[in-house]
Amino acid sequence: MIKPFEFYFDFISPYSFLAHKEIKKIEKKFSIKVQYKPILLGGLHNLHGIKAPAFIPAKARHMIRDCKLIAEKNKVKFKFNSYFPIRSLNLMRGVLVAEEDNFKNYYVDTIFNSIWQDGLNMNDDNVVQKVLKNLNVNPKTFFLRSASASIKDSLRKRTSDAYDKGIFGAPSFVSNNKVFWGQDRIEFVLKESYK
Repeated sequence: MIKPFEFYFDFISPYSFLAHKEIKKIEKKFSIKVQYKPILLGGLHNLHGIKAPAFIPAKARHMIRDCKLIAEKNKVKFKFNSYFPIRSLNLMRGVLVAEEDNFKNYYVDTIFNSIWQDGLNMNDDNVVQKVLKNLNVNPKTFFLRSASASIKDSLRKRTSDAYDKGIFGAPSFVSNNKVFWGQDRIEFVLKESYK
């Protein structure tokens, strides 16, 4: 039987979105719940002193084409967001609020889809408010809670903990204390999780 594994993600990452879609299939197939671990990718890159591939023009052009190829192969609806980069700080803090209120899975799925399937401008607070209202969430209360010191500290700590584990990018996975980086490593994560 397969054991649950950890999935480190940030909404800013299209590869995290593609991994999320594969994870949903894995959870259904094996009747497991993967442990979603929100991190702030920009903060993680800063800790490591590295520049994200999306901000290197030649790599960015390759990334868009690469994501489309992966999405086609996996039969996932995907649109590279024309508002990229999406400022994910508040959205990632929102994961922690949704976790407290027991709708994390629904929230994560909705935000990923809003960015990478629907192509919404999630940098616009009005757009985010509409998405939250569709989740039956009061945007004002939600934003206040996501700006609280405890939520800010929690996301910072989770990002720091990921750094301490040797995680340097998203998506990343941890199974049996082994780190796997990249959406295309899921098959190796599954092999490790069978042990």
